[in-house]
Amino acid sequence: MKKNIITLEVSGMDCNNCAMSITRYLERKGLEDVFVNFQTKEVRFRQDEALLTVEKVKAGIHKLGFQVIEEEQLPSFWTFERKLLISAVFTTPLILGHFLMMAGVHIALLESAWVQFFLCLPVYVIGFLHFGGSAFRSLQERVLNMDVLIFTGSTAAFIYSIIGLYLQEPKYIFFETAATIITLVLLGNWMERKAVAKTTTAIEDLSSLKVEMASKVMPSGTIVRIKSEDLAVGDVLQVNEGDKVPADGRLLGGVVEVDESMLTGESFPVHKQKGDALIGASVLVAGNMQMEVTAIGNQAVLQQMIELVKTAQQDKPDIQRLADRISGIFVPVVLGISMLTFMLGHFVFGLATQAALMNAIAVLVISCPCAMGLATPTAVMVGVGRMAKQGILVKGGQTLELLSNLKQIVFDKTGTLTTGNFRLKDIKYHQQNQNKVHSLIHELEQRSSHPLAQSLVQAMEDLPNGHSLSLREIEERKGLGVEARDEVGNHYQIGSARLLPEGSQASSEHQVYLLENKELLASIALEDELRPAAAATISRLKGIGVETVILSGDRQEKTANVAASLQVDHFQGEQLPEEKLATIEQLRSKGLTAMVGDGINDAPALAKADVGISLGGASQAAIQSAEIVLLKPKLDKVFEALVISKHTVKTIRQNLFWAFAYNVVAIPIAAAGYLNPMWGALFMAVSDVIVIGNSILLRSKNLKELDKS
Repeated sequence: MKKNIITLEVSGMDCNNCAMSITRYLERKGLEDVFVNFQTKEVRFRQDEALLTVEKVKAGIHKLGFQVIEEEQLPSFWTFERKLLISAVFTTPLILGHFLMMAGVHIALLESAWVQFFLCLPVYVIGFLHFGGSAFRSLQERVLNMDVLIFTGSTAAFIYSIIGLYLQEPKYIFFETAATIITLVLLGNWMERKAVAKTTTAIEDLSSLKVEMASKVMPSGTIVRIKSEDLAVGDVLQVNEGDKVPADGRLLGGVVEVDESMLTGESFPVHKQKGDALIGASVLVAGNMQMEVTAIGNQAVLQQMIELVKTAQQDKPDIQRLADRISGIFVPVVLGISMLTFMLGHFVFGLATQAALMNAIAVLVISCPCAMGLATPTAVMVGVGRMAKQGILVKGGQTLELLSNLKQIVFDKTGTLTTGNFRLKDIKYHQQNQNKVHSLIHELEQRSSHPLAQSLVQAMEDLPNGHSLSLREIEERKGLGVEARDEVGNHYQIGSARLLPEGSQASSEHQVYLLENKELLASIALEDELRPAAAATISRLKGIGVETVILSGDRQEKTANVAASLQVDHFQGEQLPEEKLATIEQLRSKGLTAMVGDGINDAPALAKADVGISLGGASQAAIQSAEIVLLKPKLDKVFEALVISKHTVKTIRQNLFWAFAYNVVAIPIAAAGYLNPMWGALFMAVSDVIVIGNSILLRSKNLKELDKS
């Protein structure tokens, strides 16, 4: 029996390195299914009391320098913002005095070494506790983070300045440098936190849709108000016009209009009738209804959407794994470069001790491993969040990367490229009385529940009939059709080619046959309607170099007709399930392949493809069977998902290029002595914000702009 997944809210995580330190700690303790998300501040693991109790997990996380937030816990007075504010208050006069002195303006009080010491001391204490604690804990966990560099640089400047104060040597005093490094990095972290929060707006938007209260219909008929979290499967709810649907369910009766735009991106209200599925958090815009709850908690569509966005970066793209490996050795390498800078500068190039030290400190504070750690998670969160708000659910960053590199996309035909709703294409009359044929089709097919029959009934209502019939002994025979007799004993049958008498040849174009006393009255051809966006979607996919393929179990001629009308590159009809799998395997050998199907009938094919896309399946089965789930059967969402994924991966590459290029250029400049450590701290802080800001831009890009680029 699987143990429960425990979720904790943890504050103090600033970047991917923070998350990695908690992850490694929990994994070393033997816990399984560990997932840490610094953006949403969540730590998850599978509970195992025999290895580590939850309380010990909390204590261990606290020892690492992070705070587990309890529900009843009051907000801490010593907040990050207060640390920044106090540091800024004491650092401002130090920086002011420094720049005034550089401009030739001398203020004795600000130039006093002891004044500078007392102004710097509270800032350094804040920095020592904030960065030092994190640095020491990262050394213990052997996951060196950026705080090691900041703590080393600021401490070197502070201690060197104290030595200068003791020796009464002004040239050795750099208190303003130590204070400025700490304050600017705190400022950068604050900006970073604000920016990272903007990447999680999709989660906040979806979470805000949750319904707090529901009107439950009791067995006696009394309606009581209860919390939505107390609902159970099978409960009957009353929902009035203008209300939000409290939970996933099905309509028990009547006809209503429901706005699902906040969940699916569908711009128009959706017509619902008895038995239709309802999605929790949608809005009833017309009518009143009673509904039965079918899913609650983690089984509900809205909660699954939130969970998919939260865990989007759990499955990392290959491009991020390279960045993670580099980040793992980045801090030790920078420490080595810093020491080498000091040694070469002082002992080889003859620089003064303070000049060589300033160059070494500049190397420490300008380098930025956080930018590499932020490059992928922020972009993935924004990209996946944008898709979720359009009713496109994506399972992780790896799926985004695969989708962005697709070479081929395979479509099932019936129910995917077509609607599954059939329309009358042709009637071939084998006798003269057409009105009688129309009347017979209408009367007989009214008694059938088959989708083809319902389509024919609707079609006959638009054709002239006027023939009065009195049919009796009407019976539907599964697999054959419907039969009946009239008052004089004539025997009528309508159904598949199996009804045809021996020796009669079924037409390749007609699917339904009407007979009177075993003689053929009419042959009927139906065709499946194409989805409205099918042609445009195929055309746009081909326009960006993606080959399109149809795999169908339907007849070859019908598959060929659909392929021709949509101008699909390749098609194969009459495919058995195992043949579909073999074909997809063959296509995968030529390049990355996606499969678009209904998520249930096509589950094996969806699993076989590199990327499975479930079209219009807002069910648990659909979400489990595919990497991408479209909550509405709209083919244009397939192209939209592809385009957003391409630009998400493009954003990741831009972020990583900036992170690498920044460090490759900035570190040598600092080592060569062309950069003051204070400016280095500022540039480092801005570097992270640039990476996150580039990710946030993805949220507001116009889709037409994405398509063109």
